[in-house]
Amino acid sequence: MDNVLGAAQVIATARRNRTALASLAVELAPKEEADGYLIQRAVHDLLLPYAGAIVGYKIGCTSPVMQRYLDIPHPCGGGVFEKSVHDSGVALQAADYVRVGVECEIAVRLARDLAPSEEPFTAEWVGEAVDAYYPAIEIVDDRYIKWETLGAPTLVADDFFAAGCVLGGPVARSAAPDLLRVAGRALINGTEAGRGTGADVLGHPHNALAWLANHLAAEGRGLHAGQIVLTGSLVKTIWLNAGDHVVMELEGLGRVEARFA
Repeated sequence: MDNVLGAAQVIATARRNRTALASLAVELAPKEEADGYLIQRAVHDLLLPYAGAIVGYKIGCTSPVMQRYLDIPHPCGGGVFEKSVHDSGVALQAADYVRVGVECEIAVRLARDLAPSEEPFTAEWVGEAVDAYYPAIEIVDDRYIKWETLGAPTLVADDFFAAGCVLGGPVARSAAPDLLRVAGRALINGTEAGRGTGADVLGHPHNALAWLANHLAAEGRGLHAGQIVLTGSLVKTIWLNAGDHVVMELEGLGRVEARFA
């Protein structure tokens, strides 16, 4: 446990100071992803006084384009803090991040708890627990000297690039389109920078949500009513420059925008 706390302190301090992380000391670096998730929970505990409560989760590496980009062939999860959730139209400061990026996502809000005792979860089961969907910008932060050298366990320990989100207006589950056919595109300063569909997210965004519920259940934890889950990017990560205006359009769900001053 000393190594878990030691690694968490290094990561949390770097995040608070917006300092790029080169690596973790050999004795602190997690060898397996399970160790990375232990460190991640300790990081959350250290950041809660500054970032607010954990109000949901992000799921990374759920689409072929992202799995190829990160060279990680399976989903990975991270936490979303209360103070990092923003409404569409927000103006954020690029300087508040080490190297800020954005992704185009379908987010869900849960209507009820998904308790560990309910596992194994299926896409159909978790889909019925969804209250609403949002068009979402996931904000990611490349907080590293060279992320390609760190490995998935360390990236998981640091919330897998998570830095918050911007949400558009909610669409009730009863009014939502077929997520498989939802086409999303990312516009940076009015120019298209990527596009994809809901089918790109593990075959269906509910599959990603089921993965997260099963992953948490294996740790004895659950999802809770009102929590937000970002199901994974439809496009490859877009790294921004200061002054960029970001719009994500998701057909049938609406649009969401933010400016990074």
